[in-house]
Amino acid sequence: MKDFVYSERLRKLPPYLFAEIDKAKRKAKEEGRDIIDLGIGDPDLATPAHIIDALHKAAVDSSNHHYALDAGMPQLRQAVSSWYNKRFKVELDPESEILPLIGSKEGIAHFPLAFIDPGDYALVPDPCYPPYKNGTTFAGGIPYIMPLREENGFLPDLSAVDKSVLQKAKVIFVNYPNNPTGAVADADFYKKIIDFASKYGLIVCSDAAYSEVCFDGYRPMSILELDGARDVAIEFHSLSKTYNMTGWRIGWACGNRKAVAGLAKVKSNVDSGIFQAIQLAGVAALDGPQNALEKANSIYSERRDVLVDGLNSIGWKVKKPKATFYVWAKTLKDYDSSAMAAALLEKTDIIATPGVGLGQNGEGYIRMAVTVDKDRIAAAVSRIERAFFGR
Repeated sequence: MKDFVYSERLRKLPPYLFAEIDKAKRKAKEEGRDIIDLGIGDPDLATPAHIIDALHKAAVDSSNHHYALDAGMPQLRQAVSSWYNKRFKVELDPESEILPLIGSKEGIAHFPLAFIDPGDYALVPDPCYPPYKNGTTFAGGIPYIMPLREENGFLPDLSAVDKSVLQKAKVIFVNYPNNPTGAVADADFYKKIIDFASKYGLIVCSDAAYSEVCFDGYRPMSILELDGARDVAIEFHSLSKTYNMTGWRIGWACGNRKAVAGLAKVKSNVDSGIFQAIQLAGVAALDGPQNALEKANSIYSERRDVLVDGLNSIGWKVKKPKATFYVWAKTLKDYDSSAMAAALLEKTDIIATPGVGLGQNGEGYIRMAVTVDKDRIAAAVSRIERAFFGR
């Protein structure tokens, strides 16, 4: 039998980090171990009941049992427009500035296909959500790494980008609130990004998947709130974290008309849209009561405090994030990030994400997600104290 050979573009990709973490978790569970999973950022809270009710009602309606419109249902695009106006005071044209997605991951991964030719560069923060790099690679482009360093608030240093790279760069990715670091960005940063993109002819891809997961009175902004943003930027949102809908696969892109149209053209050739019942559930999420989000943020905030305060109390110095449900922690002495994650699993039955798996500049850190009950988080702190601090 002939041995099939993977394409060069597939061979360039590393194993997908979270698939590998899930594999390690399954193996440990098969061994009967009591695993506390702080690895993948998947909310454990239930999707609000009114959204589930809307799905059920739409799912039994046979008019929804056919191919969805590629551009998404008008009701969903209007709901996104209304939500954006309420949340950010930004008016978006539902016809030309909004495109529903099968989850924001899908849109981010497909976006480079619309604007990057082989040999072009995309400026990519590091550490980062893997599809920024992988989507660029699939398009034949070259990810150019912009290190995110703690001393710079985990913001990229735009002045350090190689000027020769900028001659062939087409896209710059930014992500705030940031996965994995939990860092946030302000208007001054976004103004610099807009000016930078305008100067060098770049499209800004702003990943705002965590814009609604925030604490202590902090409210993230959208890049599209600023003058000139719509000339250069497309923003990606997701219902996954906002409404505990990770498995539903629904999000959207919005902003610059040409950027939205380019992504729409790619998608019209590779998918047939989102199941209409899920789109109508998305309408219910965006138009309906938002109290479930406030409750979720209160729960995540409490869990964050249990983890961060607990780790600090035993001697592992960790900073408290203003947003996302991630805690980005420096590894303990004598451990690199892979060894730290391996030791946590081996010694404490805790799953955490090694920083280096999210990029070379994530070395020296691990990411922990507060997506388990606070009692389990407290138990995790106790296990870490016994295993690593000898108490």
